[in-house]
Amino acid sequence: MSFRFITKSMHAYLIDYPVAVVLIAAPFLLKLGQSGPIALWLSVLVGVAALLLPILTDHPTGLVRIIPYWLHLWVDRAVGVLFVIAPFAFRFAGLDAWYYWVLAAAVLLTTSVFNAPEEPAARRLGLDKRTAG
Repeated sequence: MSFRFITKSMHAYLIDYPVAVVLIAAPFLLKLGQSGPIALWLSVLVGVAALLLPILTDHPTGLVRIIPYWLHLWVDRAVGVLFVIAPFAFRFAGLDAWYYWVLAAAVLLTTSVFNAPEEPAARRLGLDKRTAG
């Protein structure tokens, strides 16, 4: 059984936009910012960027499609690393720190461990079959 089950379509339809909304709304609902205003606003800023990224990505919900999907995944991973580092760099404590660490784990697992490899274009187009000579 493969753990790599999150396809490009699943990522586009079920993850990108809902996560962006959570990143924007959750800090207010959880009353983040006890460690400082950056604990609240970092998530909101990343959430706004997370609304723009899928719009520009070459996947099913992309409108402009100028960013390749593989680059989108690397941007997501960079955000995961940012969320690991932020509590240390900005001295977040308590819920502020745990919020970012849980998000970091979710982002890094989703984009690295559970992410299904893309099907090569040659196979998708049926060009990988040899013909009898």
